[in-house]
Amino acid sequence: MICDTCFHMNIKIYQVDAFALKAFSGNSAAVCPLEQWLDDAILHGIAMENNLAETAFYVKQADRYQIRWITPTVEVDLCGHATLATAFVLFNYENHEGDVIYFDSIRNGELTVSRQGKLLTLNFPTDVFEEVKPEDNAADSFNIKPRAIYKGKTDYMFVFEKEEDIANIIPDYSVISKLDVRGIIVTAKGNEVDFVSRFFGPQSGINEDPVTGSAHTTLTPYWAKKLGKNKLSALQLSQRRGYLQCKYLGDRAEISGECVLYMTGEIVL
Repeated sequence: MICDTCFHMNIKIYQVDAFALKAFSGNSAAVCPLEQWLDDAILHGIAMENNLAETAFYVKQADRYQIRWITPTVEVDLCGHATLATAFVLFNYENHEGDVIYFDSIRNGELTVSRQGKLLTLNFPTDVFEEVKPEDNAADSFNIKPRAIYKGKTDYMFVFEKEEDIANIIPDYSVISKLDVRGIIVTAKGNEVDFVSRFFGPQSGINEDPVTGSAHTTLTPYWAKKLGKNKLSALQLSQRRGYLQCKYLGDRAEISGECVLYMTGEIVL
């Protein structure tokens, strides 16, 4: 470990728009390659300074990569868009050989990302969730009431009637921030894609996440069973928009998208 009193340390940093077809869309993540793990205070300080939904840090170990994801306020168990962004950096700028990357996550085990042209595919464990009655006043989180509420390992998922509900929904962050979950996924059947969604997580340091890959570990099994199909197209209806392709594999889900490099730089500590 390197203590927080070390000086003159330079760390490469990439900023990547994930699940994006062009710059200024999708979800922006910072990616920091490390030679060894730094003190947690430094990692959290970098993530706070970046002020993005997530900063991903990785350390190469043999032919695999240990990975961690940190928001401006907390370390999270799983982050799809920052994992996709990290794979994009490794494939295109950090000399990874081959078309598959194996990540090791302390909290979620092995995660893989494969490459086929510009399309990158995450392979994540699917969420386990069940329909519930909301805790306290969770149903008051929005200006309209959901048809059903489910709770998974870390999130609520609120299901609504139609895409327009998701596009026009108004969150009450004062209510959402008090719930004992990472955040709330809202979703409905799509008009031109199989399903649409948005994600609100003030507890995790961001009111609305532009594109939430990990939320699709809940969305994919739900909509696969609901629509009777295993291959699904998805749109996250944030202001930046996120485009995803999903495949239900039972206890795993494939979540695919493209990435665009926005910036490279160097952190000086």
